[in-house]
Parts: sequence; C-alpha cells; structure tokens
Amino acid sequence: MIPSYFEFYNPVKILAGTNALENIPYELMHLQAKKPFVITDKGIQRVGLIKHIKSAFGETDIAFSLFDNVPQDSSDIVVNELAEIYRETKSDSLIALGGGSVIDTAKAVNILVTHNSETIFDFVGGDIIKTPLKPLIVVPTTSGTGSEATGVAVIRDSNRNIKMGFSSQHLIPDVAILDPRMTLTLPPFMTAATGMDALTHAIESSYCLQKNPISSAFAFSAIQILSKHLLQIIKKPKDSKGRFALSTAAFLAGVGLSNSLAGMVHALGHATGGVCGVPHGVAMNIFLPHGLKYNLEKVSDIIGNLLLPLAGPKHYSSIPKADLPTATIEFIKSLQESLNNLVSLPQTLKEAKVSSSKFETIAQDAINDGAIAFNPEEVDYEDALEVLHQAYD
Repeated sequence: MIPSYFEFYNPVKILAGTNALENIPYELMHLQAKKPFVITDKGIQRVGLIKHIKSAFGETDIAFSLFDNVPQDSSDIVVNELAEIYRETKSDSLIALGGGSVIDTAKAVNILVTHNSETIFDFVGGDIIKTPLKPLIVVPTTSGTGSEATGVAVIRDSNRNIKMGFSSQHLIPDVAILDPRMTLTLPPFMTAATGMDALTHAIESSYCLQKNPISSAFAFSAIQILSKHLLQIIKKPKDSKGRFALSTAAFLAGVGLSNSLAGMVHALGHATGGVCGVPHGVAMNIFLPHGLKYNLEKVSDIIGNLLLPLAGPKHYSSIPKADLPTATIEFIKSLQESLNNLVSLPQTLKEAKVSSSKFETIAQDAINDGAIAFNPEEVDYEDALEVLHQAYD
C-alpha cells in the first residue's frame, strides 16, 4: 500500500567502481576544501589501504592530517580527542576511511568542530543539528553499515556504557566512494557480520513504520544482491566484482534505512552492543529472525514477500502464500547456519558470550532506544526480555 504522504531524501554523491578513489582531489576542490583530516583505524593502516588515499592525492597541494587509532567501539572520549586534533591542525574537512565505527566517529567529530562544542551529547536525538556541517567524504572498507548513506551516527557514552544515537540530514556525507579495492582485505568473519548487518538494514527498512515505495525499492535490490553474493564472497574473498556488488548492496540498504528507519532488531542490537560489547553485525545476525517472528502479526505479507529477493522466483513461487512468512524466516536461518559453518558467526547470544544476567539491563536500554518507536508491533520491557531469552540458545 502506498502511504498518503511520504518523504525520501538521498543527497549523497556516489563514486563507484575501481579507481573511484582517484577522484578525491576533485571532490575536495568542489567542496572548497584543501586540508582534510583523514580518520581511520589500525587495521586499515596495517593492511596498507591508506596508501590508496596517499596515491590519490599524488602531486596535488592537498595537505592532510591522519588519525589511525579509532577503536572498534568508538566513544565520546575518542570523538573529543579527534575534535581537538582537527582544530589544532586547522583542518577544513573530513575523510572517513573504514567501517561503521570510523564513519560514525567522523560524523560525531564533524558535529563538534562545526558547532565549536565540547560535548557531543548536547546533540543526541533527532534533528537537533540545524545547520550544514563541514565537508565529509566517506570511503567504506566494509560492506555492511551503510553509514556512508545515512544521516545517523551511534556513539558510546563512556560513563554510562550505552550507545547514543544522533540523527539529522546534515550528518549525511557529501560523497561516498565505493571502490572494491577497499574491501578486498576484509576477513571472512567480518564480511559475514557486516553482510548480515546490511541485510538487516534492508529487511527492517522494508517493514518498519516509516517505509515508503522508494525506500522499499532500494531495500529489495539490496536483499537480492546480498543473497546472491554474500556466501560466494566468503568462499572467494578476492573476487573483486563480488566485493563491488556487496558494497553496492550495503549502500542501497543504507539509503533505504536512512529513509524508513529501523526497528526492534536494531534497538536490541544497540543495547546489547552497549552493555556487552557485542559487535553490531553479530548482534544483527542474532536478532534478525527473532525480530521477524515478533512482527509477523502486523506485517506478515511484507515478510512473506521478502522471500522473492532472498531466494529467487523459482523457490518463491513453489511456496503456498500462507507459508511464505515462515519460509522467509527459515531461509534466513539457513543462511545463518551456512555462515556459522563457514566462519563461526554466532547465531545465539550464548555463542556471542552474552550472559543472561545482563538481560534486564539490555531490555531496559532497548526500549529506550529511538529505533523501537518505528517497529510495527509495540515493544515493552517484558517483550524485549522475552525476545532476549528466545535469542539466548
């Protein structure tokens, strides 16, 4: 059903393909920037990906500063440190080279340096940021978070050990560069986890309350590409064309998510990550089938139709209509089992070493997460607690 009113917004300029990175100098010039602050992590530096950025600058007069120590689970402490470095180096723009933690960190730094603020938590929530930020170019090195396409950032509050969300159209990057060279070195486990993160983005954006026909079209394409290529790439990680396909799918899923927003799977994932340190992609993989099952009563038709991009027309047409929703969940569980067999991607909270003694805290944090408001079925504390128990083993 087409809603009587909806909005769709995607201002990101996309540069996609081999050697897309070489266009960075032109994009900086177009953004009237000459002193970018490059933010990345030790893993990116270790596998040598930073050399592609340096090569792209070539003989230009661009002088960049570099920080390569963003942790996997970034916090306000790191954001404050980087904002100070940005000011000291008199940088005029940001380049995020990495996965979700790096990209979200760069977005948060951008908030602080643009507003000359000392605390990121003055901007928590939706649409608190009212003015454009500094130029931001994003080069994702994973195919999952979709943060290169979204106006959302999640940063851990180091004092309360919970993840805080920031949402604004001004957080959407100016440029996203999808270059297959940037994901070729991603280990199989991370490929699986970030791939399931992207799949969760696409699936939740298909049925959450703010969905619309355009966001659903992006989600459909993302699901179709991910289902076709994810297992293949884990088996053949150096397949450049397959890697490029996954990067494209992650971006498509991010665009869909940015417009439709997420639901209880993300709320539980954010809470579990904040309380227990479970990586976001791992949490998405664990909670995805449980979120689908929980929402069956409200959106069973949509969930059933997801089997088409997941499994293809032949399998889809062989399933009776009444059985499609259950078949969709079973297909995802089968995909999870394959990933677990290939790279030991956890399927349960127990496998992810989450103690059930933490469930009450996780459930409370989850129902306070902004994503919970867009879930089709209402979720209260007891509901969240029950899903956590179902996901345990």
